[in-house]
Amino acid sequence: MLKRIHVDQLLVGMYIAEFCGSWMEHPFFRANFLLAKTNDLEKIRSSSIREVWIDSSRGLDVPASAPTVDPKQVESEVDARLKKLDAVAPVAARVSIEREMQRAAQIVDQAKQAVIAMFHEVRMGNVVDAAGAHGLVEDIAESVARNPAALISIARIKTADDYTYLHSVAVCALMIALARQLGLEQARISSAGLAGLLHDLGKAAVPASILNKPGSLTDAEFAVMRAHPSKGYDMLRRVDGMDGIAMDVCLHHHEKIDGSGYPKGLKADEISLLAKMGAVCDVYDAITSNRAYRNGWDPAEALRKMAEWAPGHFDALVFQALVKCLGIYPVGSLVALKSGRIGVVVEQSEKSLTKPKVKLFFSTRSGLRIPAEILDLSQPGITELIVAREDPAKWRFPDLHELWSGIEGLGRQAKR
Repeated sequence: MLKRIHVDQLLVGMYIAEFCGSWMEHPFFRANFLLAKTNDLEKIRSSSIREVWIDSSRGLDVPASAPTVDPKQVESEVDARLKKLDAVAPVAARVSIEREMQRAAQIVDQAKQAVIAMFHEVRMGNVVDAAGAHGLVEDIAESVARNPAALISIARIKTADDYTYLHSVAVCALMIALARQLGLEQARISSAGLAGLLHDLGKAAVPASILNKPGSLTDAEFAVMRAHPSKGYDMLRRVDGMDGIAMDVCLHHHEKIDGSGYPKGLKADEISLLAKMGAVCDVYDAITSNRAYRNGWDPAEALRKMAEWAPGHFDALVFQALVKCLGIYPVGSLVALKSGRIGVVVEQSEKSLTKPKVKLFFSTRSGLRIPAEILDLSQPGITELIVAREDPAKWRFPDLHELWSGIEGLGRQAKR
């Protein structure tokens, strides 16, 4: 039986089913395992993770008198909170996502090469090319203005080897889209994009053996990883005229509202708005991306998990704005409909965050593929509705990414 407990209740011999927080915040490469070592228990308690799910059928249970939480109750409460955001529809895109996909894919590829070159220069001891970085942000911003979901969705699809570089591109796009959603002025939107592009620059100082390690990090390795915000800040300080917002986000994008983040342990209003934005964008792309040690979550599941963590991790208004940017079921989300059909979200509706456009392609009743059909759930007279998120790992559709993107080979590229 799954039970949610505080880390103070955690004991050696319990089976950890899931950490209540991003896996970036702890040194373990797995999120589910039998807690067999005292030093692993100490690592968890000293991390920013405050709660975990345990499976009492696979390990020790908590005392009968200890307070626990029903996982189905948590999920239903989180779903209800997300659906309340549907009161405000997303801003209509200037062009359809279908028209923007190919152009966005080219920008992502060019941006990845530029970020690789930027990291190489930094590793060689050179300063960041500020002019080149600004030019890259402008190209990404133009695509986001045409249709934010296109570039954001494509940049999410990355191999473990590509992660560090495409993560910078994805967070840049997310920051721009989020800044636009929050109604910030143009100068701050540009600063937000630059901050997203440079937020993880400090990882250039982290050895690849740590960045791409498939197993658990040692205490020393985890300390090196956690130093990357300060390292990046020091790198940006060397750049003449570097944007102060970019420097702030670089240093503070791992801070949390409850003060459990790093490197300064800032709380709530001690964290700037842009740094709060950096935190939410960084986590969303990280948990939806494949890493060396774990496959990413489906976009809709990722937002549900983040909503569960939100009270302590993220600023509420910033997180709500992110949901309105992406939709409750972002592009690429695998969903089940009332009719028993399964589809993938291909575009957000202009009318409702809970009723996107879905490409239906599989019937659970027959267990067979069906002719692909795009259905706009927000249109009058449509009685179909989404009843559940689906786990892509369960179904293993080989062409899932091609179905929502229309780009041949995108899924195969992500698996290499």
